[in-house]
Amino acid sequence: MATTPLPLELLGYGAAILTTASFFPQALKTLKSGDTSAISLRMYALFTLGVACWGIYGALTGNGPVLVANAVTLLPAGIVLERKIRAEQTRLGLAWRKRGQEEET
Repeated sequence: MATTPLPLELLGYGAAILTTASFFPQALKTLKSGDTSAISLRMYALFTLGVACWGIYGALTGNGPVLVANAVTLLPAGIVLERKIRAEQTRLGLAWRKRGQEEET
């Protein structure tokens, strides 16, 4: 495996920092507010899966910037996804209970 020249490695880490940092404000806002209504469950599930795959790719290829950026992003992405799934389950559960109550009356 060829080694990456230091300037390219630094460019990769710089890009990793920028893209990872751009993700955090929205994730933190979502975690603080608990509001996931504006998040698409499918999109976020695909995003989180993609981040995990990129992290695995970075690990298998020895690509430090790809590994680090995706490992750091995976934790909050996974937490937000888990919150979105719970919110959807609650919403669907409430809708299901409401429908059942309407049928009883």
